[in-house]
Order: sequence, then C-alpha cells, then structure tokens
Amino acid sequence: QVQLVESGGGLVQPGGSHELSCAATIELNFWFLTMDWYRQAPGKQRELVASIRSSGATNYADSVKGRFTISRDNTEKMLYLQMNNLKPEDTAVYYCHTVRNGVNFWGQGTQVTVSS
Repeated sequence: QVQLVESGGGLVQPGGSHELSCAATIELNFWFLTMDWYRQAPGKQRELVASIRSSGATNYADSVKGRFTISRDNTEKMLYLQMNNLKPEDTAVYYCHTVRNGVNFWGQGTQVTVSS
C-alpha cells in the first residue's frame, strides 16, 4: 500500500516560482518507484507533467520543459516539483502519482493558481 500527500499549493503571480512536495508512506523501499506529477485544469483531462525514475532519469511534458524540475529524496520518501516562470495556463490541481504492482496510487491533489 502507498499513501501520497501533496502540499505547497497556493496563489502565485505570473513569472513567479513555487515548489510542491509529496510525502509518501510506503512499507517497502520508496527508491524503486517511478514517481510522477500530474495536473488537471478545470474542464480539461488530467495530464502528465513530469516523471522521475529510480535511476533519477526524468521526463517532462513539452509545456513545462525548461521551467519545471522534478526531484526526489529517497531517504525522506519525498517527491518535489520546482516550478519557475509560472504562467496562468499552469493553473491546475497538481497530483502526486505512482504505480505499484499494477495499482495506481494518487494523492488528494493541491491547487496551484497563477494569477495577478
């Protein structure tokens, strides 16, 4: 079983920076899981924002490449998303996600609103 809890959402001005965190509760090793950040804007489908593998290899959606950075702390079982140069179109609920034994696990989501 995996439990994921996001934190760090809020209101950010365009061009600003913000960091999201996700705390994972898992009885086995966290390090081997591929971890993801997804987001869902109002009226839109949930989309993959960034992924990080156990090797540390990362992937990003084209819309955030060069602006967002995903990272992890395997000792603390934490996942992070550093967001820079935020745009209004980044406004969404952001979700932490992983898959274990073919089962999808999601956090409850945290709202990020980019507005002046």
